[in-house]
Amino acid sequence: MVESWSFLDTAESNFRPLVVIELAKGTKQETIEWFTKRIVDKKADGGAQLLIKPLVTEKGVENIYLVGASHLRLLLGAETVGLVKECSDNSMRTFTYSSRKTFKHFADDNHDFLTMAECQYIIKHELENLRAKKEKIIPGYPQAKLYPGKSIVRRLLTSGILVQIFPLHDREELKKLSHNWYGRVKVGYQPLDDIRCYFGETIALYFGFLEYFTFALIPMAVIGIPYYVFAWEDYDKYVMFATFNLLWSTVILEVWKRMCAILTYRWGTLLMKRQFEEPRPGFHGVLGINPVTGREEPVYSSIKRQLRIYLVSLPFVCLCLYFSLYVMMIYFDLEQWALDYHKENESNFSSLMLYVPSIIYAVVIEIMNRIYRYAAEFLTSWENHRLESSYQNHLILKVLVFNFLNCFASLFYIAFVLFDMKLLRQSLATLLITSQILNQFAESLLPYWLQKRYNRRMKKRMCSKKTGVDLSLAEQVNMEKEMGTYLGTFDDYLELFLQFGYVSLFSCVYPLAAVFAVLNNITEIYSDALKMCRVYKRPFAEPTASIGVWQLAFETMSVISVVTNCILIGMSPEVDALFPDSKMELVLTVALVEHLLLAIKFIMAFVIPDKPREIQMKLAKLEFESLEALKQQVRAFQMQLHFLLIHR
Repeated sequence: MVESWSFLDTAESNFRPLVVIELAKGTKQETIEWFTKRIVDKKADGGAQLLIKPLVTEKGVENIYLVGASHLRLLLGAETVGLVKECSDNSMRTFTYSSRKTFKHFADDNHDFLTMAECQYIIKHELENLRAKKEKIIPGYPQAKLYPGKSIVRRLLTSGILVQIFPLHDREELKKLSHNWYGRVKVGYQPLDDIRCYFGETIALYFGFLEYFTFALIPMAVIGIPYYVFAWEDYDKYVMFATFNLLWSTVILEVWKRMCAILTYRWGTLLMKRQFEEPRPGFHGVLGINPVTGREEPVYSSIKRQLRIYLVSLPFVCLCLYFSLYVMMIYFDLEQWALDYHKENESNFSSLMLYVPSIIYAVVIEIMNRIYRYAAEFLTSWENHRLESSYQNHLILKVLVFNFLNCFASLFYIAFVLFDMKLLRQSLATLLITSQILNQFAESLLPYWLQKRYNRRMKKRMCSKKTGVDLSLAEQVNMEKEMGTYLGTFDDYLELFLQFGYVSLFSCVYPLAAVFAVLNNITEIYSDALKMCRVYKRPFAEPTASIGVWQLAFETMSVISVVTNCILIGMSPEVDALFPDSKMELVLTVALVEHLLLAIKFIMAFVIPDKPREIQMKLAKLEFESLEALKQQVRAFQMQLHFLLIHR
């Protein structure tokens, strides 16, 4: 490995731009020279050993630079980040440069062995790991402090010198992917492998989950339609539908784990070893020594962080929850006003007015969710978490708690305080449909329209300039740098999580919820695909082996749905009539049934393996081979040591 780095050349005649770096206008020349030098310097000298060229336009050289890498550099980088590739014997193994010949489709002249997304991920990794050596400041900016081990890119970003870093689209590949993905309306599976090759595993896994969840909703929708149309009120069918829902919610989540394992094994991320987490970009503190790595990095007291969490963040979240409940009570006042108005007039207009409070409340819920999201991000950042994983976990917890209460508190109040099943059905339908329409408009249609409008203006401006310079690459970069930035799959998973709640929590009251969820998800697949390909800049690929904490969130929601559906069944007139003398017997019976269903649920979760047998065997075989290889290395070392001792 060391020898390979030392002989690696930084020049390559066939330069392929992969990543764009945009510096702020007016960036000082000495800063640019220092930063670009660190990018091209050899690894032994603390550089990234990449290729970089300025973007030349009709105006000359702007503060935009294109970054690439030689084929050899990318292969060595693939070993550094621990990419897993398929071998000639069809097994999946961590790529090493020394054993490159054993991997399928590898050839010294085959530059497609690594996907473009993998190449861009490698470059991103190398840029983020550019660290200060002896520099105390960024040249030209004495206020931008550095210290040994500090990430240069992160300091440039926080200082406002570096505007953004983003990967370039491959226009030909994007055109093919768009055609196969959303360019034609068809009944079939998404090209998940193509999505993974272009956008990476995290985004491919989200679309895989969205597709799987949509298909999983179809049985609920098929059963729910006749239940709703024929207005079945029979107790037996009522219980059967709710019981099916509870078993369904468990089975689909367990089966998804197996499908996820199959996908991520095929993509190699199931075997990728998690690297030691570096401090997140926003983490700050006094300079100290990390006791694990021995490197200098910011140190922040965990006691101060806990004080911020429990004395500021927690009270703020509780205050927001109280405000959400206050808004909910205003909504019920509006509901009562609409009901009184309908009783007085009893016209078509008054009938429509019955839905107005729910629609207004649904809009207010969406607005409150979005405002709270910004507040939660600010608070979580202010808490100063060292690791990105810790930051994400705290943010997700804050957002999930508020969204759950904000979206479902009114439904719980109607069901278990007002005992109004008709109003519950009406409110559930209105909240579900309104939120779906608002999300489609805010997340896809509006950004697409704005981006299309900007692209039209940009193309007219480019075409109107008569110049002999080839502006195809410059035009692409200038158009893409103005695109919106995709902020990750957080909002997409959150939308599915809330949808899962609407479907599972009160399924027996409004069985058509699954039907509307299926219709929404079909359009969501196409709109999200359009959004990824046409609206946002290409995001960097992020390897992942699962949907992470969202799996736990969905499983928690399914447990809550067991409790709510059992209580709803216990509240039905048919069940109540079975216990005319003692309500305590009714409560105990409902509690017993609820505990039995939870027991069945957890038994099913335990019985269904998270990974298919075939994947388990392959993983066990790889672990055995790794142990055998380690034993051979130990034996070889012992023999060499023994030989040296004998001939000493």
